[in-house]
Amino acid sequence: MIKVIGAGLAGSEAAWYLACRGEEVELVEQKPSRRSPAHTGNAFCELVCSNSLKSDDVYGNACGLLKEELRQLGSVTMEAAELTRVPAGGALAVDRDKFSAYVTQKLVSHPNIHIVCREQTELPEEGIVATGPLTDGALYDAIGRRFGGGLHFYDATAPVVTAESVDTAHTFTGDRYGRGTGDYVNCPLTKAEYEAFVTELVAAEKVTLRDFEKREIFEGCMPVEVMASRGKDALRFGTFKPVGLADEAGKRPYAVLQLRRENAEGTLLGLVGCQTNLKFGEQKRVFGLIPALKNAVFERYGVMHRNTFLDSPDVLNADFSVKDAPMLFFAGQITGVEGYVESAMSGLLAAMHFLRKRQGKSVSVPEDTSVCGALSRYISAPNKHFQPMNANYGILRGLDERDKKEKKRLMAERALAEIARFKAEYGA
Repeated sequence: MIKVIGAGLAGSEAAWYLACRGEEVELVEQKPSRRSPAHTGNAFCELVCSNSLKSDDVYGNACGLLKEELRQLGSVTMEAAELTRVPAGGALAVDRDKFSAYVTQKLVSHPNIHIVCREQTELPEEGIVATGPLTDGALYDAIGRRFGGGLHFYDATAPVVTAESVDTAHTFTGDRYGRGTGDYVNCPLTKAEYEAFVTELVAAEKVTLRDFEKREIFEGCMPVEVMASRGKDALRFGTFKPVGLADEAGKRPYAVLQLRRENAEGTLLGLVGCQTNLKFGEQKRVFGLIPALKNAVFERYGVMHRNTFLDSPDVLNADFSVKDAPMLFFAGQITGVEGYVESAMSGLLAAMHFLRKRQGKSVSVPEDTSVCGALSRYISAPNKHFQPMNANYGILRGLDERDKKEKKRLMAERALAEIARFKAEYGA
């Protein structure tokens, strides 16, 4: 029986792939007996930070391309995302609860998956460890003893408000550059409103973190107050940028906060890009300075938590196996891939490689012409300053083409051809 530890995105992908190929899987998950500080439910594959899986543009965005690569490889989380998606313009966003429930039902109902609800305290001799970036307790200590400690950075989540509490007299619907079907609720700010908001945001009281250091904040999940502290216009050129948006009168606002559906019914709205470490009372006060959110009811406040990842270049091979233990694999954000889709990718590939080794067959990592291959190689390549990495064109093998749109299209076609080759080789 193959042991998979952790039922997040990576662990769920791994367990599903192996079970569907006739393998008996023991899926060890600590919920519901124990949860990390960031988790709120008992279902598997819980999305903690956001309900968005980012862009769904296969030919214009690296994360969109990665999604298509995973669809080609039979990803269960991509299947779940398609069936539980909510309107989000060019992004693939999902109803969190339905997404998790769908994957959970798939796993618990599979006859080859045997779920054990307990905390794992030691590293196994072989199997797939996918306990995520919030790994702590005895297992964290065991990993530290085995590999000489770990690395970490700080991650943050954004607040969620009830849709009915948003003042629609101060909003307009629409997607940036008209892409989508009016899926975002836009909260415009005048110059005076924006500057007042930024002033209070930067000065607001924050939660004190032990051993917190600014350098440990991951850029991809930068708290909005940290971003704002970089300059009064930092948000206007980032999260609050008004480019591509216009109100009913056709006028572009000075700055805009966007709200995105958190569930299919549209009763909950997330503050896009507003990950924060402000104290709860301060979140209500400061975000309440935005006219549309003056009387907003917060269903969930933003929080910050520590994320752990391995020094993977010293620890892991490109197939996600441990360098001195070829049948012990790691998967998910603990390996240094950053993001929901990237985490799912690592779980799926780890399972594919694990099964190949178990069957006595050779392992072949996808080429770096694909996003799957580029990320696999990134986490294992020598790097004295290793940091988590998400899907981006910069890690893919270069292409000599000056036209940006044409280059991305050609890179996508090249990537999907490589995934087709890899899939055929593995018989996936």
